[in-house]
This record gives sequence, structure tokens and C-alpha cells, in this order.
Amino acid sequence: MRPAISFAAIAGRRRPTLDLAQEIERRGFSGLYCPSFGDGLGVCEALALVTRSIFIGTSIVNLYTRHPHDYAKTACLVHELAEGRFRFGIGVSHAPVNRHYGVKTGKPTDDVRRFVAELRKGAEGQGELPPIVLATLRRPMAKLAAEIGQGAVWANASRSHMPVSLECFSAEQRRSEHFFIGNMIPTCVSDDRDAAAAVMRKTLRSYAALPNYQTDWIEAGYEEEMRCVQKAIEARDPEGVTRAMSDRWLRDVTLFGPAREVREGFEAWLGAGVKTPILVPSSTSGGQMKAIEELLATFA
Repeated sequence: MRPAISFAAIAGRRRPTLDLAQEIERRGFSGLYCPSFGDGLGVCEALALVTRSIFIGTSIVNLYTRHPHDYAKTACLVHELAEGRFRFGIGVSHAPVNRHYGVKTGKPTDDVRRFVAELRKGAEGQGELPPIVLATLRRPMAKLAAEIGQGAVWANASRSHMPVSLECFSAEQRRSEHFFIGNMIPTCVSDDRDAAAAVMRKTLRSYAALPNYQTDWIEAGYEEEMRCVQKAIEARDPEGVTRAMSDRWLRDVTLFGPAREVREGFEAWLGAGVKTPILVPSSTSGGQMKAIEELLATFA
């Protein structure tokens, strides 16, 4: 098995990005999952037309930025074009992001439950809805995914804590190929392990500033690190945030280093119960295209 890849189409490089998607499919990778920046849902529609076998999905769309009936029309369209390969990942994002869009974050579990109900209502007469995958971070949302969704996707989860998180799902759900269990894992392949670790710390610095992530990592056993992060944020010390990211925490949340170690880490995520590890590629020497090229070589 090869991993899935987090996949964005950056302005000015969208056509070459779709060509790259076809190469990723030929190489046998298990999926392409598109984040919200760069119109992930639009990218999935394009991917549905240029690929034939690889699974595609949003990871995730922000449920506050479009009406659920409007989302339902597009989701049904993409699912039909993809001939059943599309998974619709949804979530509430984070309060700072929502403030940027001028929308208010409500109670997450209530809002997701209401959104999914309206999404299904809006799909009436539009075709078949794709499987609905809920963005999860802590146990209440994981429990809701088990109740009303067809899967759950984490981002930046702690591998050591994943067995506890998966207790929210039944044994049948954990075994079923029809119930999605994924995690987006920041990844950097490089023989220069220190340089790769530095890239990962830079990648995660903005996430470490978010209270929801801090709480999740505290629950996973990283209270000392997160308290130091909080103090650094209060002191307006971004480098202090970086220093607070211990090697122990970084190894648990990301994959970095030589290709062999990244492959071993991928296998460890499978062993922890994540059926679809989604590698979020970064590089010490280039952008997304270079990072994906390094992943292709790693899993050749």
C-alpha cells in the first residue's frame, strides 16, 4: 500500500498540477485529498475528470462558507463524475479563519449535525451524495463521526494517542473499507534530518497557536510543550513557539528525515489504526511540486 497525498492546485500551476495527479495515480498512491485553500472542492471536480481509479476527496471544506444545499449540488456532481471515488470531508475550521470570512463559529457538534442533515436534504433530486467524512480533533467530534458520518479525518494528530481516539468507533467501523479513517501528516523527506525537522516546526507553528490543537496535544501527553507554546505566544515570541516543539512531539505528529524513516513512519501510522495516512508534503529545497517528487521517489 502507498499513502495518500494532500494535494493543492496553486494559481499559475493548476494545469501542471493535474498532470502530476495522473502520474500519482499511475504510481499507485491511494488517494488525493484537497485542503480548503485553493478551492479544494473545485480541484476535486477537475481530478474527477482527469483520473480514473484513485480516490479523491476534500480534507476539508469549511461548512460555514456555503449553504449546505449548495454544497450538496456540487458534492453530488463530483461524486458522479468520479464514479463513486469521491469523499466529502467537512469541518468547522477554526475561529480565527472563520472571523476572516466574517462568519461566526457556533457549537461545533451541533453545527455539524445540522449541516449534515441539511446536506442530505439538499441532495434530494441531485444524485447520490458521496460518503461524508467529518474533520475530527477531539472525542466529541469523533463520536459524532461514528454516529452520522461515513468516516473521520484528523490533521496533525499524535500517533501515540491515536488508539485512544479510535475507541470512539465500533470494531466494525475500524475494520470496514467503507468507513474512512484518515490523518493528514506533515511530511518532509530529506537525508538532512535537522533541516527536515526545521521545516516541520515551521509548518506546525501556526497550528500550535490554535487553542483547539493545544488542548488536543495536551490530552496526548504534551502538556509541557503546549504550556511553553502558550507562554511564548503571550510574549509575542514566535521563535519561542518553535523552541517549545520538542523532538519527541515532532516525531509523534510528523514524518521527517531520510526516505527509509519516512516509509517506516508511514507503516507505523497504519499500525496505529489509521487506514488512510494522508502525507502533507514539504521540502527542504522547493515547493509542493518538489515535495511530491520526493514522495514519489520515497515510495517508488
